[in-house]
Amino acid sequence: MKSLTVLELSKLYNINRQTIYNNIKKGILSKNSDNKIDFSEAIRVFGEPSRKQDVKEPVKIDSPSSAEVLLLRQQIDMLKNQLDDAKDRESFYQNQIETIQRLLEAPKANMTTFTDKEQPQSNAAQVQPELSTDDEENDGLATAEPKRIQVPQHVEPEPEKRGFWSRFFKPYG
Repeated sequence: MKSLTVLELSKLYNINRQTIYNNIKKGILSKNSDNKIDFSEAIRVFGEPSRKQDVKEPVKIDSPSSAEVLLLRQQIDMLKNQLDDAKDRESFYQNQIETIQRLLEAPKANMTTFTDKEQPQSNAAQVQPELSTDDEENDGLATAEPKRIQVPQHVEPEPEKRGFWSRFFKPYG
């Protein structure tokens, strides 16, 4: 006949191992010489083991119609849409950057820069220094001709800046 260990017997009958040991100690249940319990002895004490559910029964796995799966699929679709939108934005901005770079690289024939040292003679004759003290006349708006600021001829030289120690040891003068 079949022999079972205490652990196998406790799993088969779904009882605590301590209960089996207590029954052995009391003499209700006996062990073989190899410390195993005969199955017929277990049936005599505990009766027929209750049938567990067969493993072959279909176990319900999340079906595609379950709420969680549907929610996850919706989130995946939403994330795919967001990724597509981000790719579209990236390509649009990349095109904008390329366009701006091409415009910056293209030289403009009719524009002169401040680094040009020579001015055409016609422009030099037209530019005349304007001395204006009226605030109303110069309202801050950009005009075609640049305004010049008059520099006074007699400027007093600034006094010599004195360092920390010279303030103590040099006389004022």
